[in-house]
Amino acid sequence: MTRRLSLFGATGSVGQSTVDLVRRDGEAWEIGVLTANSDVAELAALAREFRPGVAVIADESRFPELVEALAGTGIEAAAGVDALVEAAKRPADLVMAAIVGTAGLAPTMAALEAGTDVALANKEALVSAGELMTAAARRSGATILPVDSEHNAIFQCLAGGRIDQVRRIILTASGGPLRTMSVADMALVTPAQAVAHPNWSMGAKISVDSATMMNKGLELIEAHHLFPVGLDRIEILVHPQSVIHSLVEYIDCSTLAQLGSPDMRIPIASALAWPQRMATPCAPLDLATISRLDFEAPDEVRFPATALCRTAIAEGGARPAQLNAANEVAVAAFLAGRISFPAIVDTVRRVIDAAEPAPPSSLQDIFSVDAAARAAAQHFVDQYEHA
Repeated sequence: MTRRLSLFGATGSVGQSTVDLVRRDGEAWEIGVLTANSDVAELAALAREFRPGVAVIADESRFPELVEALAGTGIEAAAGVDALVEAAKRPADLVMAAIVGTAGLAPTMAALEAGTDVALANKEALVSAGELMTAAARRSGATILPVDSEHNAIFQCLAGGRIDQVRRIILTASGGPLRTMSVADMALVTPAQAVAHPNWSMGAKISVDSATMMNKGLELIEAHHLFPVGLDRIEILVHPQSVIHSLVEYIDCSTLAQLGSPDMRIPIASALAWPQRMATPCAPLDLATISRLDFEAPDEVRFPATALCRTAIAEGGARPAQLNAANEVAVAAFLAGRISFPAIVDTVRRVIDAAEPAPPSSLQDIFSVDAAARAAAQHFVDQYEHA
């Protein structure tokens, strides 16, 4: 039976991987919505290929180009935040939420409120607004299907199990490109070194997050919202090979792990096909060639970001939204050569220490916290730069 998919963030890396899988199983899918941030040419090409009901460009200044590119196709063109939200309300069997950053919050919330299952690749949705998002899903009956490889692994390991019978959830972390580097050497790390991830091909921002281990801290916050076992039962384990994507230990001491090649099409396929499976072109594991799997405890002295994230979610309220916004500003400043690598986490800590906003009760509250945290982070970046 053909299923209807709304693909938000179609021109990004997750969107392109989703498109690849849909192309390979075209009879199973009908794409009703396609969106992009500013890449009109690619969005129009995808729209002409898949013939959605609407194509939305987030950047309103590019709307005339989109209209021209879709002239004569009969495909509706739209632009802006409100258009994204309206598109998310359209009937669909699944929404792939792959818009990067806080721009993805409003359409993701709209889809959940409409009762549509959401394959969630937007980290900010749960980090900044996890309580609001999960509450919306409970009210409408929508299912949040995690696309991050670690959370998708946990989701798979919980299939057939009960959350109240879980003893521990273990998030694995590659340790990033600086895993063995000393604190002294980290002070001299360049952006090129920080983005050189040993296993995954990712964008610059998430690669730096992997290098600081902030990415794993953000994933801990996500896991806390997705899998309510209690914060003290969610742990991080460094696993350099990135073969085991996460583990679930049950009360009988059975531990289930999900293994796979470091290819994002695997967790994307899991979310697309749920509760079934679908074929992918990904390389199967060759454990004999891999030959060994290594593990080590995280070093929170050299990589303090994970402890900072654990404290933020333990305090709750606006803390995770503050942390996420400050981190985005700090990473951008590091990539621009304005601050040092250690100053990324220091900036985030200073923002959190400087103010304690009231707990957010709406997305508008989240956006206000986000804006204030970005301004504070920029202030501290300026201080570093002129010190």
